[in-house]
Amino acid sequence: MGKVMTHMTMSLDGFIATPDDQVDELFDWYQAGEVAVEHANEDLDDFKVDQASADVLQDLIGRAGALVAGRHLFDIANGWGDAHPTGARVVVVTHEPPADGAERWPRTTFVDGVEAAVAAAKELAGDDDVTIASANVIQQALDLGLVDEIAVSLVPVLFGAGKPYFGRLADGHLLLEDPVVVQGRRALHLRFKVRA
Repeated sequence: MGKVMTHMTMSLDGFIATPDDQVDELFDWYQAGEVAVEHANEDLDDFKVDQASADVLQDLIGRAGALVAGRHLFDIANGWGDAHPTGARVVVVTHEPPADGAERWPRTTFVDGVEAAVAAAKELAGDDDVTIASANVIQQALDLGLVDEIAVSLVPVLFGAGKPYFGRLADGHLLLEDPVVVQGRRALHLRFKVRA
């Protein structure tokens, strides 16, 4: 069975978007190199990154069996056109699924509650990983003890304000193992196993 992990690109001061949901320079690293990384969404250009970042992306994409997202991110991304770049099935945490959800997004599952969403994603992923990619859902999953590993692509920009990757933890703090660090162009990729 795969692991449950988080991954988001974050500004140096801890934000994953501006206050009005713009990502501005956060994803400049996706076009900061010469190595093409293909993905499953035909509406997007291939990522062109340096070799180190390509290795990170290929690992994340290659191991992704399911992705858990919050309804807010899903709506902003317009459901990724029912083709998330990882190629993984998407599970959306929402109290109110869209009325046309099954018809418009047949590869997307809508679930009420983070714990149920992670369980559904694990079933869909089989032996592959489940990746959580929404800050609020990540926070709830951390509080529930559902996360095995935290991944951050840290980029050299300061937002000053915005939507944070992490918030206050229910138990006050969470211990992590030493990081795995990969230096990429325009991004420092960090992975931390959650200490049991």
